[in-house]
Amino acid sequence: MIITLIGYMGCGKSTIGKKLSEYFNCKSIDLDEFIISQEKTTIKEIFSEKGEIYFRKKENLYLKKILEKKNLILSLGGGTPAYYNNMDLINDKSLSFYLKMSPIELASRLIHEKDHRPIIAHLKNEEIKEFISRHLYERSFYYEKAKYKINCNQKSIEDICNEILSITKNS
Repeated sequence: MIITLIGYMGCGKSTIGKKLSEYFNCKSIDLDEFIISQEKTTIKEIFSEKGEIYFRKKENLYLKKILEKKNLILSLGGGTPAYYNNMDLINDKSLSFYLKMSPIELASRLIHEKDHRPIIAHLKNEEIKEFISRHLYERSFYYEKAKYKINCNQKSIEDICNEILSITKNS
């Protein structure tokens, strides 16, 4: 079984993925980290040197490669579901979970991580919520295709993991 975690940046996909891998005693893969290891450079450098189209093609290639494996937790980049046929692949090969958070809660998290998030690093703090709201609106069509939606607002990592564990036991 593969469990795939999707959602906007800052919603906790990587953190929850690592915790779930402990519960399931399986490997956790963060797609962005996998791409970095395969390409031997950072995501930021790929975007600036080779462009987004190159990145999205590689992202799709590595996603397909990972989805051929068994027994793992896969955390995706926030944009992954919105390109190519990625959501169809994800739903065909795994149990997908949308870790859903409000723009207000995402903004309150991401303001503190702004320096490590190139896509929002240039924004003023008061612009971040509006940016996230627009981005979520554009991507929600894809995120909502996930088999399961978990409302993560005001929930602990353990609560979210327990919700996912409960769903997988009944699947």
